[in-house]
Amino acid sequence: MIATALQRYRTLLSQRVPLAHYGRLLAFNGLVIEAQGPAARIGELCEIAVDQEGGTITAEVVGFRDGHVLLMPFGHLRGVSAGARVRALGRKLQIPVGRAMIGRVVDAFGAPLDSGPAPLYEGQRDIQRAPINPMHRAPLDEALETGVKAIDAVLPLAKGQRVGVFAGSGVGKSTLLGMMTRHVRVDVVVVALVGERGREVGDFLQEALGAEGRAKSVMLVATADQPALVRTHAVHAAHAVAEYFRDLGMDVLLIVDSITRFAMAQREVGLAVGEPPTSRGYPPSVFNLLPQILERGGRVRAGGSISAIYSVLVEGDDMNEPVADHMRAILDGHIVLSREIAARGQLPAIDLLASVSRLLARVATDEEQRVAARVKSVVATYESSRDLIEMGAYQAGTHAGLDEAVALYPRVVDSLRQLPSEVATRAESVAALRHLVVHEGAGR
Repeated sequence: MIATALQRYRTLLSQRVPLAHYGRLLAFNGLVIEAQGPAARIGELCEIAVDQEGGTITAEVVGFRDGHVLLMPFGHLRGVSAGARVRALGRKLQIPVGRAMIGRVVDAFGAPLDSGPAPLYEGQRDIQRAPINPMHRAPLDEALETGVKAIDAVLPLAKGQRVGVFAGSGVGKSTLLGMMTRHVRVDVVVVALVGERGREVGDFLQEALGAEGRAKSVMLVATADQPALVRTHAVHAAHAVAEYFRDLGMDVLLIVDSITRFAMAQREVGLAVGEPPTSRGYPPSVFNLLPQILERGGRVRAGGSISAIYSVLVEGDDMNEPVADHMRAILDGHIVLSREIAARGQLPAIDLLASVSRLLARVATDEEQRVAARVKSVVATYESSRDLIEMGAYQAGTHAGLDEAVALYPRVVDSLRQLPSEVATRAESVAALRHLVVHEGAGR
């Protein structure tokens, strides 16, 4: 108890500035504050005086222009006047961390949002941290059971793998992420909801996640109405929390929904400080930050892992839009959800032909790889002739491979169809498909 109290006081003292630096507010253009002074560095926090009663708003230094300091606030600047005092705090943004966060819903700064008392935190972590030294990374050769049949049997993932879930709006992305959160076999799940509407946050907690998922999860939320800088920091904070649990030797699943809205928020920040727009208006900082963020995941030799799932919201179902294309090049695999498959009532609507796990050969046995290949072959053969089959123009007996696909495809689809509450182990999922596509297929 004494050691804990001393550590708490050390943390408080470290946040005190022995020598204060002040400046004054000159202008505000809706996103960026321009101030004369104070002497501060990029990323340093400042306080802006709001009224005579001592009210303040926290802001972060994001750049410099013509000798002036550019800041972005974490709150709305109602009531702030020209000439308001700006004080440098001498520190960067940190998030409190601790085991007591499990089961709680907090904002990007660690403050509770679930009406409960503030968690008993054990320390502070910088929200931005250097990536893992490549030589300290452990090989990704241990399977991660997600509890989702189509993923575990056909697109198996590894502990420490980074995967994207690519989907348009209304295709079942949140449902799939909720299934993985509830059923995945890890020690703790960290979920970052970035840029969501407030109603969607409540729906995800109650319906997609449920009590079972919340019991082992840390939820970090930054809704769409919050400033762009808060939304970007929520993603960094979620990674810092995941790193804290990984450093304790735990296996962590990190879910970010969605990385596209993070990119949009960073676009607002970058354009506001004067970065040039590039593809679809995204500034260079977006494409510089994405690999830095993704490299924070993985598995370390000292123990513990961060398996990361990033949802990518593809605008207009365009899989080649800039963020989706850039993410696909960095990730260790991608899971594509299809609107057409969802319309047929096949849920989760995973497009097996467009999806890939780059670590399949490392986590699956030769037999499991053969089963996955056979399933994809059956689906590909059927889909290539779907129009012909549905028109009734295909005559049985003209193509042996297509005859087999026509017989097996509906049963494969039924085997992979899964309700959100349904749980299946990886061994059960593989065994069911093996029975269909190997034994029954060979017996035809």
